[in-house]
Amino acid sequence: MGHFLRAAVAESNLKRPGGEAVLERMSEMMFVDALRRHVDDLPPGQTGWLAGMRDPAVGRALALLHETPAEPWTLERLGDEVGISRSALHERFVHFIGQAPMQYLAQWRMQLAAGMLRDTPSKVLEVALAVGYESEAAFSRAFKRQVGVAPGAWRKGER
Repeated sequence: MGHFLRAAVAESNLKRPGGEAVLERMSEMMFVDALRRHVDDLPPGQTGWLAGMRDPAVGRALALLHETPAEPWTLERLGDEVGISRSALHERFVHFIGQAPMQYLAQWRMQLAAGMLRDTPSKVLEVALAVGYESEAAFSRAFKRQVGVAPGAWRKGER
């Protein structure tokens, strides 16, 4: 970390072309390094999202769900991708994250959808498809169940 800080100070003082981009990347690297150190220092019995990232199976499952949320994930397919049985994945996921993988995925999809509805002019159907739903109706029902209001109401600010 000391090396990063010294290099960042030097880069900042030099005022070279591209220096801002270099500093931006260095700050990202310092953040990742700090996060890694924090995760490495978590006690063995720790639970939660960061502790789950440390577990090989749960960490890989979280990465897959975050990288490709629109995939038609099932617990069986996720277990196959991670390399453990679906029951073992379910148990470990619930232990660390506090909820089942498919429940986590549904919430993650709704977070992404809420952001898209708020920040883009995409149609509700486009948002639905982007987060893994095959129809606007199915997405709207799931969104209202998870978020408490329909996608159109969310977009209008009635949240």
